[in-house]
Amino acid sequence: MAEIALLTPYKMGKFDLSHRVVLAPLTRSRSYGNVPQPHAILYYSQRASKGGLLITEATGVSDTAQGYPETPGIWTKEQVEAWKPIVKAVHDKGGLFFCQIWHVGRVSSYGYQPNGQAPISSTDRPIPAQTHHDGTVEEYSTPRRLRTDEIAHVVNDFRLAARNAIEAGFDGIEIHGAHGYLLEQFMKDSANDRTDEYGGSLENRCRFALEVIEAIVDEIGADRVGIRLSPFADYVEAWDSDPEALGLYMIQALNKFGILYCHMVEPRMAIVDGRREIPHRLLNMRNAFNGTFIAAGGYDRDEGNKVVAEGYTDLVAFGRLFLANPDLPKRFELNATLNKYDRSTFYTQDPVVGYTDYPFLESSA
Repeated sequence: MAEIALLTPYKMGKFDLSHRVVLAPLTRSRSYGNVPQPHAILYYSQRASKGGLLITEATGVSDTAQGYPETPGIWTKEQVEAWKPIVKAVHDKGGLFFCQIWHVGRVSSYGYQPNGQAPISSTDRPIPAQTHHDGTVEEYSTPRRLRTDEIAHVVNDFRLAARNAIEAGFDGIEIHGAHGYLLEQFMKDSANDRTDEYGGSLENRCRFALEVIEAIVDEIGADRVGIRLSPFADYVEAWDSDPEALGLYMIQALNKFGILYCHMVEPRMAIVDGRREIPHRLLNMRNAFNGTFIAAGGYDRDEGNKVVAEGYTDLVAFGRLFLANPDLPKRFELNATLNKYDRSTFYTQDPVVGYTDYPFLESSA
């Protein structure tokens, strides 16, 4: 049988991976009151495998970081304690577990903010209402532009969240610098209209993200730090006029810190000859980066094998497929049929349905 590139071992810094199938960070909206729940123990341990890397759903760094229902945080002692048994369950199955930490910035509304205050951002321009795939319309509140002297406080929130994640037992953290959230609101020229040292030039726009990285590296060590970037994305009105330059500038800066990995999101699927295809535009950035490279965005088994075999990426992160197939690496190995995911239950608050009830290949599992 031909070797399955996705299932070959890989050394990521000091971590030994037995395969290259990564659980992508997936918001699941089941952490009631922003506290991780016991049902997450089963959810993550179902998807854990010996030597497999899992990344948590995006986890808030402070009480101003929230913008979605029932998403977890890691800024309080209670949250840290609640994460511990979840991390232990993944480790008990031999898995590696990184905590993705984020701040949504202006992708929020007064209802998610302490005392109903304005969400913070790089700008005071609001995001126009967005229509979701199910037809519902999301309204966002007008944000408040962070003052220059306040930025250091937010950097410190990220630093403390990273420290808390290590205290909870995580192997490392992933900084969420993608998909239009706070770090991208600073990085991308569509969302950054500042005139201080955090706005204007590419260097200035990336300054906040790099201060976050530096603070976290100083706190927990570069060998435990990854980042997710999406220079080509245009989520929630955050795009850049020169995504290649932005991506390469960030990669070169990451190399100076020597961080463990860069997790990058492909541009959106393109329709080529009538079928959806991944544009595969990350090669320059992959080649420029000194650490482990993780690609994400629309991959399946065949495409994942191809990009690993060709050296386009080291690891591939899978979202919806891993959500619906808790034993995804096993299914890839056997080339087994995959469960279909149910989009309507991605973000419901049910502790079982669409969460821990997707079947394994062997129902006895």
